[in-house]
Amino acid sequence: MRLPRRKMLGFLGAAGCASLGATLTVRSQPAERVIKIRAYKFSYEPDDIVVKLNEPVVLELSSSDVPMGFNAPDFAVRATLIPGQTTHVRFVPPRAGTFVFHCDIFCGDGHEDMDGTIKVVA
Repeated sequence: MRLPRRKMLGFLGAAGCASLGATLTVRSQPAERVIKIRAYKFSYEPDDIVVKLNEPVVLELSSSDVPMGFNAPDFAVRATLIPGQTTHVRFVPPRAGTFVFHCDIFCGDGHEDMDGTIKVVA
C-alpha cells in the first residue's frame, strides 16, 4: 500500500523525532559558585578573587558602614550596596585574565583606592 505524500512526511517526521529523542543526553549546568564580599571604608574583603573560566559565579555583596558601589566593567556587572542588605550579582567569566573591580559611589577620602581584582583561570 502506498501512503499519500503528506502522510508519509508526517510519519517520517514522527519516526525521526522518536529516534532523535532516544539519542539526546541532558547535560546539567555547573553549579553557581557563591563568593561573599564585604565592602567597608575603603576596601573590599576579599579584594582578590579567583574564579574558573565559564564558571557561573554569584557575588554576595554587603556594606558594613555606608552606601558603596561595585563595578566590574569587563563583565558588565554593577551594583549599589546598601548597609544591612545583601546584593546578589551573577556573571559567567567568558575569558581568562585579571580584571579590576572598584567602588563607583564616592564613600569618602580613600574612595579612589577602593578596588580589587578578579582573576579568571582556565
